[in-house]
Amino acid sequence: MKKGLLIAISLLIMLSCGGVKKTQEAINIGDYGSAIDKSIRNLVENKTKKGNQPYVLLLEEAYQKNTERELQKIRFLKNDENPANFEAIYTGYEKLRSIQERVRPLLPLYIKEERRDAKFSFNNYENEILDAKDALSEYLYDNASGLLANGTNKQDFRKAHDDFQYLQEINPGFEETPKRIQEAYAKGLDYVKVDMINDSDQIIPARLQEELLDFNTYGLDAKWIRYHTNHLKDIDYDYQMQVALRNIVISPEQVNEKQIIKERQIKDGYTYVRDASGNAVRDSLGNRIKVDAFKTVRCDFYQFTQFKSAQVSGMVDFTDLKTQQQINSYPLSSEFIFEHVYANYDGDRRALDNELVALLKLAAVPFPTNEQMVYDAGEDLKQRLKRILVRQQF
Repeated sequence: MKKGLLIAISLLIMLSCGGVKKTQEAINIGDYGSAIDKSIRNLVENKTKKGNQPYVLLLEEAYQKNTERELQKIRFLKNDENPANFEAIYTGYEKLRSIQERVRPLLPLYIKEERRDAKFSFNNYENEILDAKDALSEYLYDNASGLLANGTNKQDFRKAHDDFQYLQEINPGFEETPKRIQEAYAKGLDYVKVDMINDSDQIIPARLQEELLDFNTYGLDAKWIRYHTNHLKDIDYDYQMQVALRNIVISPEQVNEKQIIKERQIKDGYTYVRDASGNAVRDSLGNRIKVDAFKTVRCDFYQFTQFKSAQVSGMVDFTDLKTQQQINSYPLSSEFIFEHVYANYDGDRRALDNELVALLKLAAVPFPTNEQMVYDAGEDLKQRLKRILVRQQF
């Protein structure tokens, strides 16, 4: 018991020392953020714990060095006077404030060996943050508005949308940002008109066609793509997607028969044991001894398998309507198999194994119609079409 306790204590000490060592290493390579995170996590659990004392010193050191470096970086970016630096300046101040707000609830942090409280310098960054946010907001709005007005491709409009979206997050309602977000989004969308053609000699179930073209059920993460199965006159479509079913093959209805002959020895009463002279053999109590009697039974087992299959194949083609060039083509195929097994017998069913007996409870069932077979094949077809849509990059 004592030995196990000592081992557990040793492991805890090793783990604790390992954590301290890694935190110190993070400081040594300038990864102050990780050192601050690790120190705070340990101190939040128990800041007065003796084993957590090293984290107080490490947090003090990492906090001071991180603050000095970030402020020096911000001063450099300001002196550079490049509007592209506004975001880095703003986020720099926000990070400094965030770290302060994480450290503040832990205070005071007492360092026992040095008999003092850890020192943390706190600054009020409110004015700096507001000034940086105003400058960044103006820059984002002007830059995104320029892209929206003069953009030459969808990527320009999408970049404008992302800038307006970020602006709305940091400064909600700035000028006409919500309106500009909608404008940029509309211009950045790719519109794809979808057509489905049937070049096979089979009728496609209307329900299957509706489900294949119901893109809402595919769960696609297509932020910048809109698929239209009902084409709108006022939309200038960018691409065309054509789902062409070329071949639908439905096999004849088949019933295959297989005969199996089974034999088994089964118990059939008993007989009395007799000696060589033909006299009855008795046990110590005088009772006649008897043994089981067996006989061989036979059964002819007839297994019937109903079978029907449907194969659907085609192509999915994507065309750039601006250039009238085909950009991608994917094969599309699926198969559905209907199979039903049942059986009957002639003879003594006691000769049959249990799995064969189970089939005797089943009977023939009606074959699915051709339309149902095509629809069932389409269930897999929908999944294959979804994978194509996920792969396709416009």
